[in-house]
Amino acid sequence: MVPYQRLRTRELKLPLDTHLVPLWLKLAYTAFVLVLVPVYWLRAAAGPRNFLWFSDLALFGGVAALWLESSLVASTMAVAVLIPELTWNVGFFARLLTGRSPVDLADYMFDPQERWYMRTLSLFHVFMPIVLVWLVARLGYDDRALVAATALAWIVLPLTYVLTHPRYNINRVFGPGRTPQRRLHPLVWLGLLMAGMPLLSYFPAHLLLRALFRN
Repeated sequence: MVPYQRLRTRELKLPLDTHLVPLWLKLAYTAFVLVLVPVYWLRAAAGPRNFLWFSDLALFGGVAALWLESSLVASTMAVAVLIPELTWNVGFFARLLTGRSPVDLADYMFDPQERWYMRTLSLFHVFMPIVLVWLVARLGYDDRALVAATALAWIVLPLTYVLTHPRYNINRVFGPGRTPQRRLHPLVWLGLLMAGMPLLSYFPAHLLLRALFRN
């Protein structure tokens, strides 16, 4: 009876809730995504192909990371979008506060021809990276995220090139701006993008997140 009593004592000392992510955050984030998906599917100019944007993929990955409480998923999504999302937010808040922006990523947010509800939903660019970084801080950074994010990019970028029209320039697979570039062969540009994103965006984000939140 003594071993059994000791076991019961240990069990009673365990916390009742071992989850690291609060339920309200999981529900609120998921509810937002459930609203966004049908609206973007029906109203986005590119239709469901709009979900190939890395920001949208990271938004969906955030749902998985929240419910699975997965350090790998959270870390991968953070590595993939941290620098682009920071750039988007710099552009957005600079334009909001001063009327001018050093980058044009968020200029559509101030275009009156854009539907107001689409611009409202696009505010996920503000809170999504915050949630991802908070998750990495909470769950720890997984060093495999750099390889995982690179593998994801090398799948998504060719798919985007094949499945989408150049006028949408999703993930900038046809040029660095909103419109396709003309100086290089399209496949050369795609190859440069596939090589450059891991080196210039993912690797710095990996170093930063590992330094701050490594387990």
